[in-house]
Amino acid sequence: MGSAPASEDVYLRPTVRTAVKLLVVGHFAVGKTTFVGALSEIRPLRTEEVMTEAGALVDDLAGTRDKTTTTVALDFGRLTLNDSLVLYVFGTPGQQRFTELWKDMTRGALGALVLADTRRLGQSFEVMGVLEELGLPYAVALNEFEDAREHGLDEVREALDLLPGTPLVRCDARDRTSSTEALIALVEHLLTRSGEAADAPGAGAAGDTSELEHA
Repeated sequence: MGSAPASEDVYLRPTVRTAVKLLVVGHFAVGKTTFVGALSEIRPLRTEEVMTEAGALVDDLAGTRDKTTTTVALDFGRLTLNDSLVLYVFGTPGQQRFTELWKDMTRGALGALVLADTRRLGQSFEVMGVLEELGLPYAVALNEFEDAREHGLDEVREALDLLPGTPLVRCDARDRTSSTEALIALVEHLLTRSGEAADAPGAGAAGDTSELEHA
């Protein structure tokens, strides 16, 4: 689902012309479920299950001693940005064994917001690698945990080897305003890419953002 006319969704305002699918991705326990729940204007759909000792044998639980549940399919929320544009936000599971599942979830998505934790930056490389492999544009948001050492954005950008045009912002996944601003940074990035690629050949490829131009 990339975008759909308002008539296909009875829950949308009559003026909404564009509905856009976006992903929130990131490694295990980075805050994706919290993020989607904080910004969603509807009660979010969650598929959390209690973690078991069996899962501990295959998941990296370092730095997550207080985590007791995990997403096993997806999180889903909705955010209306203005009278004509609504975002459908899908949070993906973070464990490596679910990578193929969330690869399927990228179909129809226009972009992704990568949540990152400065305490475990190295775990973000595989996530970004999958997005780059699929050609899906993304922005990065640092979820600022209370016990994490603060790093400058330039330092983090270099550590993640981000391209100059890739947005990098800070956010608090627990806060609605902060989470919304992070998602808006992604939308603005997609709009910029759409404008730059408007006359380029190959329109319609994965990650095409032309639906946003008239929102």
